[in-house]
Amino acid sequence: MSKIIYFEKCGDHTEEVLEFCKKFAEENGVKDIVVASTTGKTGLRASEIFKGYNLVIVTHCAGFREAGRLELKEEYRQVIEGNGGKVLVATHALSGVERAFRKKFDTIGPVEIIANALKCFGEGTKVCIEIALMAADAGLVPVDRDIICVAGTGSGADTALLIRPANSMNFFDLKVKRVLCKPANF
Repeated sequence: MSKIIYFEKCGDHTEEVLEFCKKFAEENGVKDIVVASTTGKTGLRASEIFKGYNLVIVTHCAGFREAGRLELKEEYRQVIEGNGGKVLVATHALSGVERAFRKKFDTIGPVEIIANALKCFGEGTKVCIEIALMAADAGLVPVDRDIICVAGTGSGADTALLIRPANSMNFFDLKVKRVLCKPANF
C-alpha cells in the first residue's frame, strides 16, 4: 500500500506533490495526469516533470473572474504545449450554468450541492474530481483506466487523487481510488 502525504496546512506544495505523483505514476503504470492550473504556473512545472505522459492542464473558463478574460498566461500555455501537454479551457463541471442561478436568484442547485459537499474533504479534492470529469468530457483522458489528478487550495498544488474518471453524464461512475496527498487542515 502506498503512503499518503498529509500537509499540515493547505497551500502551495506544488513541487512535493508533482514529484510524489511522478514517482507514483512510474511505480503504478499511470499514463494520464490531469492538473488544475489557473494562470499556468503549476501547469508549466507539471509539463516539465511529466514529459512523455498524457498531460492535461485544466484552467478556468474565460470570464471566471472577469467577463471575457482568460486567466491563463499565454507564455505559460506555449511552454506547456511545447512540452507536449494539452491545455483544456472549459466550463466547470461542478458549477457551470448553476452558478448563474445562484448569483441571480440566490439559490443553489444539486450540482453545486455536490461541489460543496466535496469541499468537506478539501477544496483540492473537489477540484480533482471536477477536472477528471472535464478532461473525460473533452475526450482527453480515457474512462477505462486510472488517472492522477492534481489540484490545490488557492495557489499551487496541495492535493492529488488517483481517480477512475467518468463523463459528467455518468458522474456517479467516477471513483476516487486513492488519496495520494492532501492537506490535513484546511
